[in-house]
Amino acid sequence: MTVVAGLLDSLWTVGAFILALSIIVAVHEYGHYIVGRWCGIRAEVFSLGFGPRLLARRDRRGTLWQIAAVPLGGYVRFLGDSNAASAGTGQEVDPARRRQSLNGAPLWARAATVAAGPVFNFVLSILVFAGITLWQGLPVDEVRVGKLYQTPPGVEMQLQPGDTVLALDGQRVQRWADLARIGQDLPAQDIHRWTVLRDGKEVTVPGPHPLPPLISGIAPRSPAADAGLRGGDVILAIDGQAVASFDELRQHLAAAQGRPVLLRVWRPDQGHTDYTLAPREQDLPTATGYERRWLIGITGGSAYFEPATRSAGLIEALGLGARRTWDIIASSLSGIWAMITAQIDSCNLGGAISIAETTGQAAAAGGSSFIWWIAVLSTAVGFLNLLPVPVLDGGHLMFYAYEAITGRPPSRRVVDILSALGLAAVLALMFFGLSNDLFCP
Repeated sequence: MTVVAGLLDSLWTVGAFILALSIIVAVHEYGHYIVGRWCGIRAEVFSLGFGPRLLARRDRRGTLWQIAAVPLGGYVRFLGDSNAASAGTGQEVDPARRRQSLNGAPLWARAATVAAGPVFNFVLSILVFAGITLWQGLPVDEVRVGKLYQTPPGVEMQLQPGDTVLALDGQRVQRWADLARIGQDLPAQDIHRWTVLRDGKEVTVPGPHPLPPLISGIAPRSPAADAGLRGGDVILAIDGQAVASFDELRQHLAAAQGRPVLLRVWRPDQGHTDYTLAPREQDLPTATGYERRWLIGITGGSAYFEPATRSAGLIEALGLGARRTWDIIASSLSGIWAMITAQIDSCNLGGAISIAETTGQAAAAGGSSFIWWIAVLSTAVGFLNLLPVPVLDGGHLMFYAYEAITGRPPSRRVVDILSALGLAAVLALMFFGLSNDLFCP
């Protein structure tokens, strides 16, 4: 049964990865295709996948749409392209049709067509993030209680949905940040005094620590994910010592210095279960740079309740989607620079295996998590394609920038040499990421 379960898990991971990658690649390549078409450039082949053709259909414009046997990417081949990457010197084109080729089109048309792939990836991410925001809503400004979670035995919980929190253990609460700040200094005990506005009256009721050891999220490929912990689990004790706050848990993990720890976990409807797992040292961004911490890959919940939410407007949701997309790009830039300058370990760069495993775990966590992860990956793909490396979209744009400045394109020999070097660099990066997946802890 263990072998069968492992095989099914692997098939699930591969299937989820192929589905996510196919969506992202299709959007990326469609960006190239449709903007190229708008710019008067003829697409001869639109392929989802590489290798032998499985399915194909030619449309009325003469473009062959196909699904190929190797579902690990895709491409649009324009008139005159010598290969799927639109790299190299290109093929000879009838002078009468040269304007319809990528190389024969005006500079603005070439640049727009090449840039459209990454831009469409960013647009996909923005729309997905915005859609999730519209679906889930946004927390109201005041600290108001929404849906309640189940609490483990011994945790007093008399908060009710709709309560507006005014104070906690006598300290005034106006914003969600106040609740988090107060919680960091409160004693780690199970019962605290919550002053709330309920039905127009101010009352004080017993409630839990505002930052309990409640798991709200699990990081893919983390010790917690490997052990089988889930969102909604509550960590009651670590190595036999009771914990009542998330900060207590963090301190215990730091003191363990990577040695295996025993967690006593309470899960709604299942009771208590023990898990043994070893924290891993990871680099985390801070306001001043990066710091290394011992982590098991969990994020904390908030006082056994969800915030009350309000509906988000379309413009507001799109703005938040754009901000989240930019945050991913900015963190990617920061991470790359930190690895180059040796601020963080190069093992932070994962390869295809880690991406596939993360995708599988996101899919297993539910549809919303999977869709969210597709948006994250789409941003990453768009960003990577904009890097100024020949054979990538950013490399083509670099050549076009040179042409715009000098008034002439770079020589064919230079383009061919730089394209070969760019391909070697991309393959080396892929191999490096794969080696990290196999050998890094």
